[in-house]
Amino acid sequence: EEAIKWYRKASAKGIDLAQYELGVMYYYGKGILQNDEEAAKWYLKAAQQGNTDAQYKVGLMYGGGFGVRQDEKEAYKWFYKSAEQGKADAQYYIGRLLHEGHGVTQDYKEAVKWYRKSAEQGKADAQYRLGKLLHAGHGVTQDYKEAVKWYRMAAEQGKADAQYSLGLMYEFGNGVPQSSKEAAKWYRKAATQEKAGMKAKGKN
Repeated sequence: EEAIKWYRKASAKGIDLAQYELGVMYYYGKGILQNDEEAAKWYLKAAQQGNTDAQYKVGLMYGGGFGVRQDEKEAYKWFYKSAEQGKADAQYYIGRLLHEGHGVTQDYKEAVKWYRKSAEQGKADAQYRLGKLLHAGHGVTQDYKEAVKWYRMAAEQGKADAQYSLGLMYEFGNGVPQSSKEAAKWYRKAATQEKAGMKAKGKN
């Protein structure tokens, strides 16, 4: 509550970091009643001042319709501003919107570009999706070895989809020497992750 008081004072003076933090407080209901509309309002104020984290959050708010009317074009606009400043999460979402054609014309080549930027910063979701596009040859020359490289990076970070995909590559010898043993290892890891995920949701 004391923090909120000071964030409000700083926000009134137009300090973007304080506006962003106030948005966070409202979004998560920390020391204040949870309110998506207020969160979106303060994120937007900070985003308009060029705060990259706030721009990313505004993208999420528009993408999910939290506190604002859902608008994928508007989401893309704010993700793009944040992505251009190098935020890996925003780069991933730009890639995803381009990949799926949400709020923007579907463009696999551009999706590859943005996934790669995010993947190189270590984001597992982007590594996995980049692997998928390389695997399928969408927007890029099909390259099993390169697909395996990115699947492996995401798999080692614990991403179940990537672990399963890596298992497939080993099972069929795509981009790696065929190995039923390695395939089984990665399938097992993926299955363990899925089970853990279901337990976390209360589904045993």
